[in-house]
Amino acid sequence: MSKQFESLGISAPILKALNELNIAEPTEIQQKTIPLLLSEAHDLVGLAKTGTGKTAAFGLPLLQLIDTRSPIVQAVILAPTRELGQQIFKNLQNFSKHISNISIAATCGGIPIKPQIERLTSPTHIVVATPGRLIDLIQRKAIDLKETQYLVLDEADEMVSILKESLDEIIAELPKKHRTILFSATLPGTIKQLIQNYLSKNVVQISANMETVGNQGIDHEYIVVDPIEKLDILMHFLNSKEGERGIIFCKTKAAVNKLAKNLAINRFSSGALHGSLSQGIRDRIMEQFREGHINILVATDLAARGIDVKEISYVVNYHLPDTYENYVHRSGRTARAGAKGLSLTVLQQEEVIEIPEFERELGLKFTEFKKPSVVSLEENNTLLWAKQIFKTKPNHDISNELKTKVKTVFHHLTKDELIEKLMANYVLQNKVEITEKPAKKFKK
Repeated sequence: MSKQFESLGISAPILKALNELNIAEPTEIQQKTIPLLLSEAHDLVGLAKTGTGKTAAFGLPLLQLIDTRSPIVQAVILAPTRELGQQIFKNLQNFSKHISNISIAATCGGIPIKPQIERLTSPTHIVVATPGRLIDLIQRKAIDLKETQYLVLDEADEMVSILKESLDEIIAELPKKHRTILFSATLPGTIKQLIQNYLSKNVVQISANMETVGNQGIDHEYIVVDPIEKLDILMHFLNSKEGERGIIFCKTKAAVNKLAKNLAINRFSSGALHGSLSQGIRDRIMEQFREGHINILVATDLAARGIDVKEISYVVNYHLPDTYENYVHRSGRTARAGAKGLSLTVLQQEEVIEIPEFERELGLKFTEFKKPSVVSLEENNTLLWAKQIFKTKPNHDISNELKTKVKTVFHHLTKDELIEKLMANYVLQNKVEITEKPAKKFKK
């Protein structure tokens, strides 16, 4: 068993679970948070980047503080998305597998509420919820928080707008004497205001791993492109990462759909993830990504919350994020659990001036990613064309008579000769398109 976690005050049943999960060494935020939560009674603000083990930082002491003899909701954990909520729920289940009679429920939006209401009729100690679903449960009088001692706001900077509308209603259900624990990867003014309004004056603030974004294993790079070549350059990069998993971030749902469609046309193993998709589709895409059936996720910022896949080797910012906080969350999807990772930002020339501001604000250094040559891009597009042909399914609606006639045309060619001719034809057609397209713009 981990002597380091034991020295933080973690009990034997939890230590046993950590040992089985091969978690031996606490992260910095865990070292600073766990003793405080176990021994103090103050509200707490924990500031640490994505991927530094915040769930265990609040989850382990919470599990230990629960009185399993009392069949009431003693802790509520709020998360911005169902995906993150489910991730927290699964982690808590794994950490508590040797704690007798502890009961944890996940009540997040995006799925039917009736089974969740039914679940809450059984004794429940900890509830993991999204704010909207928790409000719904409160309004239906399906959950009793009158004796809840702990309120955890995880990834608070990602749900500020939701909390502004719902936190009053949630806190009104809690006893006056309760403890609020807030975790965030960043501390914008909106979060400072929330802390001032809802946490006690004696709040303890701790921070860890704040000197750089995420951890030292992330290379932050940027590449400058013209709009017309942006997709080609992205596909060149993705081909260089074949077999590796990554996430491409876009600003809008429409941009996610458009890019995902283009990648599918070019036979990349990819899927789209955004808030307008049904929960069933989102779950299926995430499961395919986790299981390695697809290698690339194209996602919006919020939809990608809760993705905790260790083998993500790169993140691409296909659009520059609107805020420094979003860059933190995006880049933090890679280089998890001590691995190395790349965060590549695709820029247009007029956006380059923003890089020094990101460097100054986030305390990191960007390097320029080498742009592929025109010849290299053309070669990559030819390879993509070849893959399209290879992965095209036969059309059984074409008549056998026509197939025979076409085979007769090619029957005297060897495979190598046919490939040579196909490639020559592709290059010729491609050059025709390049010379013709600009001319079309100036037609009167």
